[in-house]
Amino acid sequence: MRTSAPAAVLFDMDGTLVDTEVLWWETAREVAAGLGHRLTDADAPEVVGRAVADTAAHLIGVTGGDASALPSTADDRAAALARTAAELTDSFFRKVDAGAPLRPGAAALLASLEGAGVPFALVSASPRSVVDAVVAGSLAGVDFAFTLSADDTVRTKPHPDPYRTAAERFAADPAACVAVEDSPDGTASADAAGCAVLVVPSLLPVAPGRGRTFARSLEEVNLGVLSDCLRRP
Repeated sequence: MRTSAPAAVLFDMDGTLVDTEVLWWETAREVAAGLGHRLTDADAPEVVGRAVADTAAHLIGVTGGDASALPSTADDRAAALARTAAELTDSFFRKVDAGAPLRPGAAALLASLEGAGVPFALVSASPRSVVDAVVAGSLAGVDFAFTLSADDTVRTKPHPDPYRTAAERFAADPAACVAVEDSPDGTASADAAGCAVLVVPSLLPVAPGRGRTFARSLEEVNLGVLSDCLRRP
């Protein structure tokens, strides 16, 4: 017998609903080059699916490859982090604002949930400016109950705060909600909040784990698949 529908479906944005992870990687690569660092696959865990502040800290940390290249005081370092984070945000916003395609199957899945009366929200680690640009552009007309950005919780992914906050807004037990994610950090966030997780990997592989269901594409996902995620031990 199939489990009843989720209390809510909580969608990640970048790499899950919209194909922006490549744009974020391009942004980080350009900013890193300006700091004297060539981004490689070794940097991916600190860039893909990470918040702006985390990526900025990583880029500052690897600039020049030795301690002498780092800002010399705490104030200098804070200023460098702020400048790098602002550059990442501004550049990424421009790329997203120019248009980010939906991931295959995203439009059909969202429409089916709306038709079935299953509530859903957007839970992103991107800044509010980027979330609003995507919602007004690629996701225009989608009836999200609400959107959460990195600016809306004290801590963002991989901490549990975003998904825990989303469940609270729905007045739902996190265990009755399904998070749809593509990245290790986003999956860790949903796991820590207590949500069932449907993982549709994009740029980085996600390890199997308790409460995680995997799909190759959103084209494989429907309400039945999401409901079955709640049964996974």
